[in-house]
Amino acid sequence: MHSFIRLRAYCVSSFLLFSMLVFAATQAIAATSEPFSTNAVIARLISVQDGVPPGAETLSAGLDLTLSEGWKTYWRSPGEVGIPPRIDWSGSENVAGVEMLWPAPERFTAFGIENFGYKDNVVFPLRVTLGRPGEPAHLAGAVKLLICSEVCIPETFDLALALPSGSKIDADSASQISTFLSRVPAEGGQAKVTDAVASIDAKRTILTLEMKSTTPFNTPDVFAELGANTALGKPDIRLGNGGRSLWARIPILTVDDEQYHDPILTVTDGPGRAFTLTPQLISAPPAPPFRPEQVVPSLGKIVWIALVAFMGGLILNVMPCVLPVLSIKLSSAIRAQKRGVRSIRIGFLVAAVGVMSFMLFLAAILYLLQMFGVAIGWGLQFQNPAFLALMFLVLAVFSANLFGLFELALPSSLQTRLSNAGGPSGHGADFATGFFGAVMATPCSAPFLGTAIAFAFAGRGVDIIVVFTAMGLGLAFPYLLIALFPGLVAALPKPGRWMVGLKLLLGTLLFGTAIWLLWVLIGVAGLLSTIFVAALSIALLLVLVRRPFSPAPRYFAIMLLAVLPMVSAELLAHQPSTGVAPLDGKINWLAFDRGNIARLVSQGEVVFVDVTADWCLTCKANKALVLERDPVLSALNSEGVITMQADWTRPDEEISRYLEANNRYGIPFNAIYGPEAPNGIVLSEILSSQDVLTTLNAARAVGIQSSTLDIEQ
Repeated sequence: MHSFIRLRAYCVSSFLLFSMLVFAATQAIAATSEPFSTNAVIARLISVQDGVPPGAETLSAGLDLTLSEGWKTYWRSPGEVGIPPRIDWSGSENVAGVEMLWPAPERFTAFGIENFGYKDNVVFPLRVTLGRPGEPAHLAGAVKLLICSEVCIPETFDLALALPSGSKIDADSASQISTFLSRVPAEGGQAKVTDAVASIDAKRTILTLEMKSTTPFNTPDVFAELGANTALGKPDIRLGNGGRSLWARIPILTVDDEQYHDPILTVTDGPGRAFTLTPQLISAPPAPPFRPEQVVPSLGKIVWIALVAFMGGLILNVMPCVLPVLSIKLSSAIRAQKRGVRSIRIGFLVAAVGVMSFMLFLAAILYLLQMFGVAIGWGLQFQNPAFLALMFLVLAVFSANLFGLFELALPSSLQTRLSNAGGPSGHGADFATGFFGAVMATPCSAPFLGTAIAFAFAGRGVDIIVVFTAMGLGLAFPYLLIALFPGLVAALPKPGRWMVGLKLLLGTLLFGTAIWLLWVLIGVAGLLSTIFVAALSIALLLVLVRRPFSPAPRYFAIMLLAVLPMVSAELLAHQPSTGVAPLDGKINWLAFDRGNIARLVSQGEVVFVDVTADWCLTCKANKALVLERDPVLSALNSEGVITMQADWTRPDEEISRYLEANNRYGIPFNAIYGPEAPNGIVLSEILSSQDVLTTLNAARAVGIQSSTLDIEQ
């Protein structure tokens, strides 16, 4: 009897234990949906409670995404390219509404473009409002999710979570939801920000903002929202007042006018601080801190960069844009043989001072522009119509004088000084020749130059000075060499009748350079502006050659005709529309589109990007000697390779931001993207066939079936 009772008690206990285990398992399943799983992502719905407590009006739930290594998904404002998660809750029961909260995002850079989102694991907290408080509910979501690695895959799937009557807490789900709920940016007053203002320019291309906080910022990032389908680039962020003042300048890449709204700012500052606020709009952009806080490089790195800059400047002396000016200096050196050693040395030292003066002047201007948030770069003055008109005018006067069309006494004008460099009447022309030679060096690039310029423009004011000083010394080295060893002039041929032929050759070189500048001006300012510049320059030459007026009116006419070409170039400038694919008979170029790079690479294509300009002679040399010759030409036109060209002849914010994102501030710039190189491989300024072909092969996917799925903007 006792054995039977013990047996019965054992059976009942076992049944109760089994029932409790089944109940516990049922409750665990009820708090978590069946997962959707692929090799890249696992998605599920989770809930703080196993069901609906009596009288409850709202529930706390979450969309839990676990992403495999190397994969990411997007924030509500995805950046330049991407799609945020979208969920349709219409299939739910007893659910009046679902509010999806967004944890603070991270910034990702891929294909040279900025994206905002999440990696590894993210839970989007959900606030579920019930239609009938306290009654069971069924949460059903149709999810559209874009996940990206080397390729992008849009996923569409359904998740469902049954919520019967109940009130038991699921500790794991509650902990996950709580963790990511704490990462949702705080609203307005919780941000400890005392003042926040923002300004958007009339063309909606730049958002500038400033905010002041009682708590200092350390390593902040700023994410701005201006409405759906609006994309923004990487911000330029600067701190002041001991970190309590934050200034940022954010490029606006695309705007959807129908969905545009005033800016909403989300700021993150390390893992423990994130907030969202709406700034006050002001008309004038706030001025940045004069000195941005930056990391100070080591002395060894500064010395190394200075050496790199010197080598870059030295190589510039043999670039085609500087050779005409060096030829003039060579001619003046031959004529200087009748001068004494001291005069030769001083003349070439003064020419070196002319080079250094321009380089330091350019460094100062670029530093000031950088401090005020203006995009800067090497050779950007060749995008300015007035500058091109002035250079054309100077070269026209140079060449006309060398052809013997006119002779003027040296003191009469600057043009005469330039055309009689090295004459016996002083050293002003030596200075002008050095200065002008440095000016003409700026449309060229050379090995080492890109590294040095990037270091300067990304650094402090002293870094800019060091780099441009070293570059100037390299460019002035031929002058300094002759100043140090003036006896080298004696090794040159003696003056004679052959000098006439040399003058004609130099005049032809300069005239060719002037025609090239006129061609560049057509691309920058349009045909009408160029015609006026050419006509006014011819009128100036006629006044110089024929002398139709008495001295006083003639000097006035010269001054007027020297200014009018620059004025007409600016006033009549007409920039052709951008975004049109370049016309080229040998390479099938597409117009540059940063967003399209990601789409093409996600389809398994290799993308070759060429940033060029009409005024970039190094770009023209790369094109003629490498890109348009086999075997590179055949490789670029082969199946699976897309060639994309960005024309920087005229100012273009999109191209400037693209270069800056790649830590470059000058051209030529060439990069190759592909499934094996999603972030791009940047090539040297001077291209070689072997480098291009090797990089094209390195960027291709090997043994991988590429996705053919598109990415939406």
